[in-house]
Amino acid sequence: MIARPVKALSSLVAVLLAAACTNSFEIPIETPILPKLDVGAFQRVLVAGFIAGGTEDVDGNLETTRLLRSQLRTKSQLRVIDSDVLPLVDVAAEGRDSGGAATAPPPIKEEKDLEAYEHVFANVEYWKKIGEEYQQPLIVTGTVMFTPLQRNSIVQREQEVYDSFGRRRVVPVRTYMERKGFSLDGRFIFIDGRSGATLHSESFGEQILYNANQTTPALSSYFELMDRLIPTFLSTLSSQKIKGTRILLQ
Repeated sequence: MIARPVKALSSLVAVLLAAACTNSFEIPIETPILPKLDVGAFQRVLVAGFIAGGTEDVDGNLETTRLLRSQLRTKSQLRVIDSDVLPLVDVAAEGRDSGGAATAPPPIKEEKDLEAYEHVFANVEYWKKIGEEYQQPLIVTGTVMFTPLQRNSIVQREQEVYDSFGRRRVVPVRTYMERKGFSLDGRFIFIDGRSGATLHSESFGEQILYNANQTTPALSSYFELMDRLIPTFLSTLSSQKIKGTRILLQ
């Protein structure tokens, strides 16, 4: 009757001694992620400009072009071309009616308004001409919609409560709250400057919401949302590395 407990105790002691003699080491690792688009045929990249809309508080065309060029200079092997931002809204307006006269497309307030401009990305001859002007680079363009949001939603927060003896505790409370913020939606379109043909297209969408009484500049929200999208954009063109750690036992 005593032998079985003694045997179990001996096994437990052996396990504890083995654990005590085991050292653990945390080592950093990097996992490479291959790019979605093979850009080996290009040495230069032109971030040409974007069809942008939503709010007038932020120039989505200019800000997105500047930001992507800056990121590519430091995180891509392609040489970034410095040039004026293309006025793609004006390009889309040229020759829209049968008489060849330019007609102004509607203002871009909602995502459905982009339909009047989508044809510019399929204009192979236009993009081939742009490619010839800049020595046939990879061309980056697309659409950007930066739109104000206002929503009512249930938010959970912590609240202090006291019982009849004056003892304090914190409980979660769900309240209905008005919130406001912005959404950032659109597409990155990658065009072959040699042929004018589209090589790859990738849609994106992010949102950010704040308490109704919080004042956040539109430009700050734009950069915060773009910061979430930049890794996805860069992973299309070049290999990226995900950093992490692993535990080794010795």
